[in-house]
Amino acid sequence: MRTSRKADSTRELIRLGMSMKATLEKVSNLERKLNIQIPADEVSKAFESAFQSIQKHVAIKGFRKGKAPMKAVKSMYGDRVKQDVVNDLVQKFYASALREHSLEPISFPTIEFDALDENKDFEFTAEFEVRPEVQLKKLEKLKVKRERFEMKPGFVESTLEDIRQGRASTAPLLIERPAQKGDIAVIDFKGYLLEGELPNGAAEDHQLELGSNSFIPGFEEGIIGMTVGVTSEIKLQFPDGYHAAELSGKPVTFKVTLKKLLKKDLPELNDEFAKSLGGKYETLEDLKKAITEDYEKREQKRIKDDLKNRLVRALVDANPVEVPKSLLNEQKQALIEDLKNRMSQQGMSQEQFEDYKSKWDSDFNETASYMIRSSFLIDRVAMEKNLKATEKDLDAKLEEYAQQTGIELPRVMEFYNQEDRRSRLRYQLTEERVMDWLTSVADLEEVSREELEKESDAN
Repeated sequence: MRTSRKADSTRELIRLGMSMKATLEKVSNLERKLNIQIPADEVSKAFESAFQSIQKHVAIKGFRKGKAPMKAVKSMYGDRVKQDVVNDLVQKFYASALREHSLEPISFPTIEFDALDENKDFEFTAEFEVRPEVQLKKLEKLKVKRERFEMKPGFVESTLEDIRQGRASTAPLLIERPAQKGDIAVIDFKGYLLEGELPNGAAEDHQLELGSNSFIPGFEEGIIGMTVGVTSEIKLQFPDGYHAAELSGKPVTFKVTLKKLLKKDLPELNDEFAKSLGGKYETLEDLKKAITEDYEKREQKRIKDDLKNRLVRALVDANPVEVPKSLLNEQKQALIEDLKNRMSQQGMSQEQFEDYKSKWDSDFNETASYMIRSSFLIDRVAMEKNLKATEKDLDAKLEEYAQQTGIELPRVMEFYNQEDRRSRLRYQLTEERVMDWLTSVADLEEVSREELEKESDAN
């Protein structure tokens, strides 16, 4: 009768466990050390198997392939076989020892061993960390502040005005007068530093809305009052802390010619304006309603995300968890690498980043520790309250994604066929279910956004 590979593997682990001696040492709360002794007969078997495998495939001069005498094989490949045997023995007997002591390491082991001899017992040690025992001390009645949703005064009106400004057209100014705030000035300009021309500091027929604060302070003010056809010099200074550090605080002179003045022609806010935005709105009231609903949807999501962060913080504060050193180092390094990539894209040099990393080292530690503890706790709550996402939940989410994106369901499912993507989605859904449950049993206090911001500033 044929048996499965899994069953064969289990029987082999049991056999190995019966032949070895494995003692467990508790180094610390989370550190364990296995001392494993493998009898000489198992070592000899491993050597014999390794040499026979080489003998079958090796071609040695003077002998047909697979027919070389074992003495010659051992002489030529002894050192290589020793390394292969060590790897094979450590891998098999380490797995068997873990099974014997019901251990689930969360870090790769540090292996130490003495010299290997074909005819002697072989001993090695494996030191690693285990998952902390997570005890849930308090889950219900966590005191958390939740932001109260409030419609921002004037938001609809300011949004409408932004849309209106974005759809404005320009027309020539028909009267002759000096430039004033609100005009569109068509200019030629060139900038000069003390040492010469300002790099990338010149343009022709550039349209600039006066009062838009698009240039450095003083530039637009220098144009206000000019008349068409006039050329003027505007003497300014780049502000301290300017985004181009090499220009910060430097004096600069701009030679500016005002070529034309244009005025903005703004559309009237009415039903026709609403219809012109793509046909989704029949009236201006429809547009206002859509702006209101969109704002509320975005704000409610932001408030929910903020509440989630506060709930997780309260959960972590109320339920201490010891953090394994290996996971802390891994998570910290991942945070540093992510930040390094983002900072380098913004122009930060390696030297500047090293200074930044050193200055905020304790913050990296704290953030990494918090992320690990919260993950352990969410996982434990999900298990204890039976909140883990099921395959049915995953399938429902994939159908939702397909409807939202318009991508065919088979393509969405194919994308999430990869186990790492499916695993991340499963954790995301589990986390959402845990957050919903914690929210339902929390002691929530609704407060204004201003109060939360004051509290955040105070901390």
